[in-house]
Amino acid sequence: MESFLRSRVPWEAGPNLKEMTDEVGIDMDRFVEAIGANRSDTEMAAEFAVSEKTITCLKDHFFSKGLGTTIGQD
Repeated sequence: MESFLRSRVPWEAGPNLKEMTDEVGIDMDRFVEAIGANRSDTEMAAEFAVSEKTITCLKDHFFSKGLGTTIGQD
């Protein structure tokens, strides 16, 4: 008897960070660089001309889900 594992196609669990930053007019690479430079939410909000709440939301997404939201396996 031959046994095999069924392939499961990965799927998106929501918008990825690129889509989210594009939606609010922020360059994702600059956003990630600002996180890497340990810039505060206030500094980032001023640089990107958005609210601190927007920055907080985007940073929460980055730290909890990373750049993408792909789930599943190939």
